[in-house]
Amino acid sequence: MRVVFLGAPGVGKGTQANRIAAQYQVGKISTGDLLREAVRNRTTLGLAAKSYMDQGNLVPDAVVIGLVREKLADPSCANGFVLDGFPRTVPQAETLGAVLASQGVALDRVVNFQVSREDVVRRLSGRRSCPKCQATFHVDFAPPRVNEICDRCGEPLVQRSDDRREAIEMRLKVYDEQTAPLVRYYDERRLLFPMDASGAVDVVFQHLSQELAPYRAT
Repeated sequence: MRVVFLGAPGVGKGTQANRIAAQYQVGKISTGDLLREAVRNRTTLGLAAKSYMDQGNLVPDAVVIGLVREKLADPSCANGFVLDGFPRTVPQAETLGAVLASQGVALDRVVNFQVSREDVVRRLSGRRSCPKCQATFHVDFAPPRVNEICDRCGEPLVQRSDDRREAIEMRLKVYDEQTAPLVRYYDERRLLFPMDASGAVDVVFQHLSQELAPYRAT
């Protein structure tokens, strides 16, 4: 199983990627996780990435695809993989395709998780976290017992600056502009599957499993 999960922030693709990876025993590849791990382990690519991150700059595609290439060769991806949120642009997709072709494989499916804009704003703007113990809550879906107070340690909860409505709207605008060509790219190659991700997590997972079942490792 070799699949890509696309979707705006807050659509739940990371949660589903974790569940699919566990269900089908394939590797889950998140570029954010790869970057943090490489920096922590001080690998060559990790040090290169850190030099850009420390200056507040985007990590170049060459470094990111290098990390992805290394992960694809890892034993955890022997039965396949779920790429969570990568590629983000057409050039990244083209490079990924070339890397896979060099290994004699290709993508099976690209799942585009879709949730209404208002639902995404609600999901993200309702998130709260504890600055002391890192516990997370949601004002609608997982509220603390006492309003805005952490259940674990009693500290006041905070909202991330990028979870404020105006910041979310900007993030979604950038995502739409960046990803629209990528969606067309995969649609033209008959790989794209639009996934309604507005339902409960278990319902979305059931539908997703049905769509991906033909590609499971045997």
